[in-house]
Amino acid sequence: MTALFVDTGKVSVKPPNDRQAWRAKRTTLSLDAYVEGVLSHDRTRLARAISLVESSNPDHQKLAQELLVRLAPHAGAAHRIGITGVPGVGKSTFIECFGNQLTEKGHKVAVLAVDPSSSRSGGSILGDKTRMETLANNPDAYIRPSPSSGRLGGVTRTTRETMLVMDAAGFDVILVETVGAGQNETVVADMTDFFLVLMLPGAGDELQGIKKGVLELADMIAVNKCEDDNEQKAEAARQHYANALHIMTPSSPNWRPPVLKISGLRGIGLEDLWSQIETHHQLLSESGELEDVRRHQRIKWMWSMIEDKLMDAVRNHPQVRECLPRVKQEVEAGTTTVPVGVLEVLRTFGLDVGLNG
Repeated sequence: MTALFVDTGKVSVKPPNDRQAWRAKRTTLSLDAYVEGVLSHDRTRLARAISLVESSNPDHQKLAQELLVRLAPHAGAAHRIGITGVPGVGKSTFIECFGNQLTEKGHKVAVLAVDPSSSRSGGSILGDKTRMETLANNPDAYIRPSPSSGRLGGVTRTTRETMLVMDAAGFDVILVETVGAGQNETVVADMTDFFLVLMLPGAGDELQGIKKGVLELADMIAVNKCEDDNEQKAEAARQHYANALHIMTPSSPNWRPPVLKISGLRGIGLEDLWSQIETHHQLLSESGELEDVRRHQRIKWMWSMIEDKLMDAVRNHPQVRECLPRVKQEVEAGTTTVPVGVLEVLRTFGLDVGLNG
């Protein structure tokens, strides 16, 4: 049986066992071609450059690192904004309206999505761009999902690298979305300049369910869906959240997080929201705090990649792969303890460590 491939209008027939090699040859450009494509804002080569940095192929990873080194001098000017909120808060509607407003002001907007569900589905939260149809078709905007590759560290690596590529490509506002679950708020806050938390109207009992860690990370809280009959509930929620933030120590000595009412559906309050974000950027830039934050984030990125690479090395070590099924079975059955199982795996890998590290 043969597989049919269509590429730029030409039809070719390839045997199934050649598929991987054919795809690799088709999707890999020269380093100079990738660099030129990104810097010239060529969307086709930009997409292929991002796919390159997300690839798990060792050859692709090596080329991707060379690409990032070449692009790094052209990056650093973009305004990076993290956005989180519980499912149903209206993030997609807000981002589409906000992104379109920014492009009307002359900005070039990139939207990246951190998707923890990828470990099960293999997809990404923004895989279906019809959720933001007008923004996806906006020539001054670009929507790209950032797959987790099955673990949080993968999200951190690919999203940061993708951000660098988009920054070098000339997108001056990068919106990074997370679904607002688990550790993803911390991950996104550690890779952006401004962290926006969207909340729903009707605080009341909801206030008790807000994680303190999220409030401590927030540079702004925006109560979404304040339109029509929700206006009073949104104002009550705004006051509750403002009171909650008032008793907390701000993460920045130069900024006290505001609480706004907005409507992503109607575009209400988005001008004020952007004005506040610009003020935050100006204050932190002038004080030198923004560069300090970015230096700290680069160190976190380094450690995240070290952890990521070590996990890959352990999992792919021939002797570890051989002994791991037995160790897992013994730990699962309770015939050996978790610490003893960990020690056996690490010693098999070549690390002579004790129970306390």
